[in-house]
Amino acid sequence: MNLQTTLAEEAGSKVRERCCIVTRQVLPEERLVRYVLDPQGGLVPDLAARLPGRGMWVSANRATLERAIGKGHFSRAANAPVAVTKDIVNRVEKLLVARIAGDLGLARRAGQLILGFENVARALAGTSPPPVLIEASDGADDGRRKLVGMVKGAAPVIIDCLTRAELSLALGRENVVHAALKSGRLSERLAADAGRLRGFRCGPAA
Repeated sequence: MNLQTTLAEEAGSKVRERCCIVTRQVLPEERLVRYVLDPQGGLVPDLAARLPGRGMWVSANRATLERAIGKGHFSRAANAPVAVTKDIVNRVEKLLVARIAGDLGLARRAGQLILGFENVARALAGTSPPPVLIEASDGADDGRRKLVGMVKGAAPVIIDCLTRAELSLALGRENVVHAALKSGRLSERLAADAGRLRGFRCGPAA
């Protein structure tokens, strides 16, 4: 069970679901990306699902979005011609990176982040370990295994979709490889966006 589902159940909230216009699967919103049309009929990604207009939902992975574009699913769903830029698939990936980086910055300023191997290790071995472990995708596997092995209770959710350079830029620190996120309101959104980004970087199975 993923973190966002767990937190929603604990809060007693109802998970909102949408239908992918390509696969026709009904999925939780955090596993899809919403798209709308601008006034000129151009396709616009709406990661926050707040833009006005009729939303078209697509499973959050590169292959399904490419299929939606290549097979004309957006035009059929909109019942109108849809202009799609050549770079939209990569643009969605970059927007997800920017959204995650922004939330990590918010978490750091709010004091919800723990940075550095030793600090994360102490927190994971404590009585109230952080529920989210953040690992650079290009970091050494050995360090990650050691940290996970220190957990005495439930295994943390691991966010590992950002590179060392992307984490360092987001947090304003050099060479960020290991971090942990304390329980808080940002945990659910970060976990959801990390899952969507993995779909664009690693494929649907991610």
